[in-house]
Amino acid sequence: MLRLSKVNKYYRVGTHSLHVLRDLDIDVADGEFVAIMGSSGSGKSTLLNILGILDDYDSGEYWLGDTLIRSLSESKAAHYRNRFIGFVFQSFNLLPFKTALENVALPLYYQGVTRRKRNVIAGEYLERVGLRDWADHTPAEMSGGQKQRVAIARALIGKPRLILADEPTGALDSETSQQIMSLLREIHETGITMLVVTHDPEVAARTDRLIRLKDGKVVDPNETAEAAASHPNLPVAVPERSLTAPAIPATAVAAEGRRRSMDEP
Repeated sequence: MLRLSKVNKYYRVGTHSLHVLRDLDIDVADGEFVAIMGSSGSGKSTLLNILGILDDYDSGEYWLGDTLIRSLSESKAAHYRNRFIGFVFQSFNLLPFKTALENVALPLYYQGVTRRKRNVIAGEYLERVGLRDWADHTPAEMSGGQKQRVAIARALIGKPRLILADEPTGALDSETSQQIMSLLREIHETGITMLVVTHDPEVAARTDRLIRLKDGKVVDPNETAEAAASHPNLPVAVPERSLTAPAIPATAVAAEGRRRSMDEP
């Protein structure tokens, strides 16, 4: 599904260069459900930026399927994001002036689907996450759990092969978090590859594999006694599998939040 080989990422901080990802190797197969954990500054968000084609890397290789993702034009990057990747964010990133139906339909707008057709399809996806009756409500009228379900429906409508979820339960209470993780599990069982970044061990325990990052590298298995003690049922990634992070920048979906209208393509 995706493979990173010796990926390095640097950020310029004043006159200094900050080495965020260090020869990172990751191999995630089709249909895996993987949790990524690490302390602040470990590289999780930077890794998601790269995996989501929101940021480039300085050296190494990132393969998404059979495609080498490197130095893409913005139009090419947008093409791969819209066609292959779905995003789920901690803060939902819903447009506050749009209804649930319109928010879910947004990716189809960028694909040139007509308003009538995309609204029909969006209704079907709201049904799938149990919110068909909330189609005409705006985010301000919904609970956190409902907003995250809308965001998940929006991530699914483009029929992605990969979903990247950045702290998808971070803004939710424990009961709602378990409901969202159950929904993500149902989605994963349809064959979609799922990567979840989380600080919550209970969320990580709902996935099938745990990758821990530290200082831009995957933690060596010999250094993961603490991880094994707190997650006895989760296999820990071997060194060639790792993920990293600074914060996810605004995507095309988030950027659309600054627009007050959605014209027909």
